[in-house]
Amino acid sequence: MSNIKTRSGRVTSNKMQKTVIVAVETLKHHPLYDKTIRRTVKYKAQDDKSCGVGDLVTIVETRPLSKEKRWRVSEIVSKKKTA
Repeated sequence: MSNIKTRSGRVTSNKMQKTVIVAVETLKHHPLYDKTIRRTVKYKAQDDKSCGVGDLVTIVETRPLSKEKRWRVSEIVSKKKTA
């Protein structure tokens, strides 16, 4: 049984070389106000699959690749639809 962390989110930027920024959104219930809160965390991920902005991707945790990059794109779930 492995404890590899995976997240799925949307690519918000691909302007760096071999790096994308993935916004992962989670919903959390507030105990006092009885309200659902939307939290967004941005991760820098290694991109070897050439993702575009708006793509839905799955990222997995990996060894540190740079100062802030600890994730890698494992698969592109869906491409952004262009009009």
